[in-house]
Amino acid sequence: MKGGYNGLRAKQLSLFLMAVFCTSILIFGWVKSPIFASLIPPKSRVVNLPPVEEANERELEEGASDSHVQSKRIDLQEPDHSTNNNSFTSESLMIQETTGKAVEVSHGENSSKITEDLVAHQNFASTNISLERRENNILTTKNENQDCNYAKGKWITDDNRPLYSGFGCKKWLSPMWACRLTQRTDFAYEKLRWQPKDCKTKDFTSSNYLRRMQGKTLAFIGDSLGRQQFQSLMCMVSGGEERPDVIDVGNEFGLVKPHGHGRPDGWAYRFLSTNSTILYYWSATLCDLEPLDINNPTTEVAMHLDRPPAFLQHFISKFDVVVLNTGHHWNRGKLNNNRWVMHIGGKRNTNRKLADIGSAKNFTVYSTVHWLNSELPKFPGLKAFYRSISPRHFFNGEWNTGGTCDNTSPRSGELEVLQDESADLLAAGSVKGTQVKLLDITALSQLRDEGHISRYSIKATPGVQDCLHWCLPGVPDTWNELLFAQI
Repeated sequence: MKGGYNGLRAKQLSLFLMAVFCTSILIFGWVKSPIFASLIPPKSRVVNLPPVEEANERELEEGASDSHVQSKRIDLQEPDHSTNNNSFTSESLMIQETTGKAVEVSHGENSSKITEDLVAHQNFASTNISLERRENNILTTKNENQDCNYAKGKWITDDNRPLYSGFGCKKWLSPMWACRLTQRTDFAYEKLRWQPKDCKTKDFTSSNYLRRMQGKTLAFIGDSLGRQQFQSLMCMVSGGEERPDVIDVGNEFGLVKPHGHGRPDGWAYRFLSTNSTILYYWSATLCDLEPLDINNPTTEVAMHLDRPPAFLQHFISKFDVVVLNTGHHWNRGKLNNNRWVMHIGGKRNTNRKLADIGSAKNFTVYSTVHWLNSELPKFPGLKAFYRSISPRHFFNGEWNTGGTCDNTSPRSGELEVLQDESADLLAAGSVKGTQVKLLDITALSQLRDEGHISRYSIKATPGVQDCLHWCLPGVPDTWNELLFAQI
């Protein structure tokens, strides 16, 4: 009996030891094996966002310039684009300065916070800009460091310039911008080429462009400076000559001359050899314009600050490269002459702060750029650019008070840009944190005051000089070379 009892205890002890051994093996495998470890449910990830800084109170400064606005600190919450009108209906857009105050703009149950904007400075006074973008509670930032800063470099003389003849490009070039057709006799400005610092760029040729853009469409959408860039590119790609393989395809994009109008809202041409299309659409303010009474030719026009141009919304799926710009039409005189009335959320704006031209301009640029950025995931091949502002060079007055720019060489004597940051703070701030690229042409163009139309325009009014638009061939050709380098 005793022997049986001892045998039973021995068996129990053996079983216990085996259980301990197997358990140890399982625990060790659970810790070390990826297969076992993968069975452990993951911990939830929490991202702590920094708090939004509160803006100090400041009264809106009266008499700010219409042309240039200092952009300050910007905090942006990604808008909801689920609505049909493509408005920023659930956005929170804050532009604030060190001594500025945020403005609340309400429409319905939604609201937008817009800039209380600010002090004008023609030379784009330096300021501190930052942008925080929140999406799905995750803070995302874009690394702005690139191998090449195309806006940093110098102008050098190149005897192989210009890239086309100002006499020959009559098919695409407006006579008012073809300085070779005017009384101007100095053309040294045509020989300057921009050389980016520490950048290796492929020379622009018609064949290189058409090969790269085979089967693709490039669209310029903006004001008259955007039209100059469009005409420049048409001359560069065509070699300044009429080509039988280039056809007008404006009707595909609704770019036909309306009854009673002097010209269409834009132009589109296709190079049949490679099925490459280049187009321009006039949108001076980059926001949607909607006549309030289509039966009344003198009706007011709703200027929807929170909607991109309807043309862009409708045809974006057809574009492979899009270049936006705005700037010089943002002044009270232009708005009044065109009977443009600011709207937001589909209603006439009643907020005094947003009614400020600088505030409205900033809001629109940010709104349109971020709408475009939100569309990019739908069109993976689309490359989008916002072009910085083209500088004006009126000396000793304005365009209507005797301002001039009739020197034959750069007045400053400087031909090099050394700064790393963009001179257009609004443009740089608007694209920061997005996939929309900055086509930065401001500082390099600022050095070229001798390249404007000046007093040589064919239809120049005595005493009035055009120190806004450029002679072609000329500075806008460089803008297109920098664009080509980035597409």
